[in-house]
Amino acid sequence: MDGGDRWGWLRDRRLSERDVVDRGIRTVEHLGRDDPLLPGQVAMLIALLLYLLLPSALTFGPGWPLPVAEAVVLVALVIATRAGRAAKRRRQIAIALVLVAVLASLTSLGLLTHYLLEGGKASGAHLLDGGVIIWSTNLLLFAVLYWELDRGGPRPTTEPTAPVAPDFLFVQMTDERYAAPGWKPGFADYLYVSLTNQTAFSPTDTMPLTSRVKALMAVQSIAALITVGVIVARAVSILG
Repeated sequence: MDGGDRWGWLRDRRLSERDVVDRGIRTVEHLGRDDPLLPGQVAMLIALLLYLLLPSALTFGPGWPLPVAEAVVLVALVIATRAGRAAKRRRQIAIALVLVAVLASLTSLGLLTHYLLEGGKASGAHLLDGGVIIWSTNLLLFAVLYWELDRGGPRPTTEPTAPVAPDFLFVQMTDERYAAPGWKPGFADYLYVSLTNQTAFSPTDTMPLTSRVKALMAVQSIAALITVGVIVARAVSILG
């Protein structure tokens, strides 16, 4: 297996008309995306600001270089988008940006968990603050990641290509009784998916269809379970 095949599951998969029929999706047009970038950009910015609030013990070195560097790249992406640069390149950079932020957040969670298991002393409020910040940061970052991955991203490409296979099966995609005419998912839908996955530790009414989002949702669920089950529970016991 060559490198391209090994990482092929990370790429968007194009659908034919037959694929759409076999999947029970009503129309090819129903798979399109054309939602504004601003909600995702704001969510990413908030996540970076939350990272700055983490205690220094939960970051490698100073806590500001990473979020500042990512904020600079984010601003550059906004400027490039307004200038009409290629949507495909913007999306690739944006996904890489979010993945780096997710890795940093998970690292902070690992440091906090290690700190607790090693018997570190801290007030209950301190532990709760760290847990809530990490939990909230992951909620926003995974929402942005799902939003960028599904159906080829929030902005349609100008190239005449086949539709992208969806990563999520929304109820509105299979039953027109639940969908307004011309319904397409927006950032709020992906934020809801992130919230339900992070609180229920499993999918609810929106099902993952691809290996990549199943893997991401599994990581998010495990991180949320650790945050709630280990860190917050320990903090509450200290407060008690």
